[in-house]
Amino acid sequence: MTRQAAALRLIKDAGLARPKELEARGISRRQLYQLVRQGLVARQARGIYTAATHQATTDHTLAHVAKRVPAGVFCLLTALRMHGLTTQSPPQVWIALPEKARKPRVDYPRLRVARFSGAALTEGIETRRLEGVDVRVYSAAKTVADCFKYRNKVGIDVAVEALRDFTRRHRGGATELAHFARVCRVTRVMQPYLDAVA
Repeated sequence: MTRQAAALRLIKDAGLARPKELEARGISRRQLYQLVRQGLVARQARGIYTAATHQATTDHTLAHVAKRVPAGVFCLLTALRMHGLTTQSPPQVWIALPEKARKPRVDYPRLRVARFSGAALTEGIETRRLEGVDVRVYSAAKTVADCFKYRNKVGIDVAVEALRDFTRRHRGGATELAHFARVCRVTRVMQPYLDAVA
């Protein structure tokens, strides 16, 4: 296998890759830019590259955001969609960041940043792999609790719909839901809705 073919295979395996990550795998920036000029590698966005034959999935934008904003965690409407707990298709990608983190500069897709702190930021994170990228998203139960906490931003109707869908799909999830309601400090807010769907 030629050096170029080996480099191309590494880029294909990486999915979406940054030059720094490729350098760690033995592909110099010079070699990367040469592959771009030859049309074998495509520049997706500033600092993100894929093999030209890369097949984008429906979650391509999420993989793209996760690569550009590694400290972010998908939350609220985006997390609901990832868990299949909503009929909504949000126009922006929702990510959670620490309260003092700088807002990321991403041209596309549009980001909606929610500020989290303490246990509400760190608990309930799951990791999925999309297009070769590790993507962090809050669990279904944590996302439902977050929707009640941020009901003024997402709408109480969205939170109630998510709760209904969650209780239908996760029959034994009441304990987990109660835990995250405490973490997000929304136990009292959620209780009447929990009683209604029980």
